[in-house]
Amino acid sequence: MLERIILTPFQKFTKIESLSGLLLFGATILALVWANSPLSGTYESLWQHKIGFTTGLIDLNKPLILWINDGLMAIFFFLIGLEIKRELLIGELNSVKKAAFPLVAALGGMLIPVTIFVLLNGNPDTSEGWAVPMATDIAFSLAILQLLGNRVPLSLKIFLTAFAIVDDIGAVLVIAVFYSTGIKWLLLFIALAILLFLAYLSYRKIYARYLILGSGIIVWFLFLKAGIHPTVAGVLLAFTIPIRQKIDFKTYARNLKTLSSDICESSNTSGPLLSNRQIELIDDLEDWTTQVQSPLQHLEHKLHNWVAYFIMPLFALSNAGVSLSAGLNLDYSLMINIALSLILGNLVGISLVSFIGVKTGLTELPSGVNSLQIIGVAVLAGVGFTMSIFIANLAFIADPAYLDSAKMGILAGSLISGIAGYTILRFSLRHEKNAIL
Repeated sequence: MLERIILTPFQKFTKIESLSGLLLFGATILALVWANSPLSGTYESLWQHKIGFTTGLIDLNKPLILWINDGLMAIFFFLIGLEIKRELLIGELNSVKKAAFPLVAALGGMLIPVTIFVLLNGNPDTSEGWAVPMATDIAFSLAILQLLGNRVPLSLKIFLTAFAIVDDIGAVLVIAVFYSTGIKWLLLFIALAILLFLAYLSYRKIYARYLILGSGIIVWFLFLKAGIHPTVAGVLLAFTIPIRQKIDFKTYARNLKTLSSDICESSNTSGPLLSNRQIELIDDLEDWTTQVQSPLQHLEHKLHNWVAYFIMPLFALSNAGVSLSAGLNLDYSLMINIALSLILGNLVGISLVSFIGVKTGLTELPSGVNSLQIIGVAVLAGVGFTMSIFIANLAFIADPAYLDSAKMGILAGSLISGIAGYTILRFSLRHEKNAIL
């Protein structure tokens, strides 16, 4: 029972995210092949094709790739916000003791890669890319971890997931603070006022899904026009979603038992239509079912498949296509810098800072996990695909050559980190198995 309770918050990561990682890999390969094939022109023209409308007050005519990066990715960040809120309130980050080890690891995994990038960067024009190597791709890293099968300790999966969530928090803050320019404060204040109103409704345990949907679209638009990246709106909106049910499960079960008896005793109808009494009973059943569900958990459940199996692969397909024929225009120093920052930055940052935390008594190793496995996960954290490419788009949007160079560095660093991390973890798990035998 205890193992099931612990596993539940991370079930989506070890199953859905693992398959999502494979889809991301497939979409990346397809994008690279497409961008370097005789049909490469269609790749560029497709994602630059403008869709939308323009009126006197509203201008929403954007290239398809921006609808993906600014629109669909806001849903991705909304899901991240839901996961962050859950973990902060009732999950693995809801106390200092639980959060200490992954928190320290995540800080090392953010600060050291950024430091390495800054130290190696000799071109002022590429300095905006300092945040590119700071985030770990949960889907890719967990997919690689899943290849090792049931030999991987549950606590190691929890550790990887927990520090990746902290990474996401750091990435969201960086996007909000450093990659938002020309802020229009009036529009921002209106958006924040709407969010505060939704937060008040959440405090009063009032949840209206259509109000949330309508308000979310308005807040997204206001953030977009205010100069704050609209994906930040997705995270903030997620924090306004209530996590508690209106009734507990025992009350629901008791009412369900009564409703079940009433439904069985209701009179049969000869035709396809239900009686008024049967319709009332079904409405009561739907009402009780809605009240027992956590709005936050319900939204996570509904959105996760869409994000994992559609939005993230589509993001990879539209953003990972770098034309290798344009290699002479690439900035190789930027490529190498980003690759080294991902590989060495996470290796040194996560493992070194984690071990310092253990030695000083601030943290302790998760149960069933050894030092070599922590090093393996630290290397695996260099797989920074989705969030790294997203930040690279923000940093180098004005210079396609730098953007392509950054993407190539991300792909190279992520590939090397994935292979090296898998090899180290496989060796550590095999060694541990032999030691037990």
